[in-house]
Amino acid sequence: MPNREDYIGVFDSGVGGLSVLKALLQELPGERFLYFGDCANAPYGTKTTQQVKDLTFAAAEKLFCRGIKALVVACNTATAAAIDDLRAKYPDGIIVGIEPAVKLAHDHYPQGKVGVLATPVTLREEKFAHLAENFSQMEITPIPLPGLVELIEKGEDPEAFLQPVLAPYRNKLDAVVLGCTHYPLIAPVFRSILGQNTELLDGAKGTAQQTKRRLLAADLLEKGEGCVVFESSAEGDFEKRCKTFLEEKS
Repeated sequence: MPNREDYIGVFDSGVGGLSVLKALLQELPGERFLYFGDCANAPYGTKTTQQVKDLTFAAAEKLFCRGIKALVVACNTATAAAIDDLRAKYPDGIIVGIEPAVKLAHDHYPQGKVGVLATPVTLREEKFAHLAENFSQMEITPIPLPGLVELIEKGEDPEAFLQPVLAPYRNKLDAVVLGCTHYPLIAPVFRSILGQNTELLDGAKGTAQQTKRRLLAADLLEKGEGCVVFESSAEGDFEKRCKTFLEEKS
């Protein structure tokens, strides 16, 4: 049985889930987090659905074997491809995923023009189709961005890559949903290209709030000093990169 003192596992294909971890730290400052970035297999967004499922299951098993009390899938692609199967495999576990913030966009602009930036896997899965169908009164434009995650993982400037894709939408959308957890890491670039009148939305805060609700319902909330442990499937300066980002964004 899980204990209050156990870690919350947070999983992403790389550094993108830090945007979710940041929201979790704000919502749950007393918790202990184990952040795992599957950098050796990134990016997920251009892989087949089965490949993403296999990688997600492997990461989840690794974290559950460590004795975590909850798993946050801080990757839109992994959530879209594998979250239902994950919950079926671990029916007693607390498993929280992240989805494109289409509902939040609807709350702000119920009949507005909304772009959804995401990986090809996220946009082709049924979860996104159902989201779009539920909020069909909005004018939703899916905009796949294959290749962007690689640039963010490498720390390269993505503006030249994004400019030709997004320039046609400048000042023409009420909001843009950042449907990949990597994308909030470069929010200023999106604002520069899309225009200041386009609101940027993501699902990190909602995911953190849902995690808190699930832990509260299970009587597993911890109110300690809090900490974060960083691990990666690839060698390198992953922990340093993660800490630098969190310090810059705090």
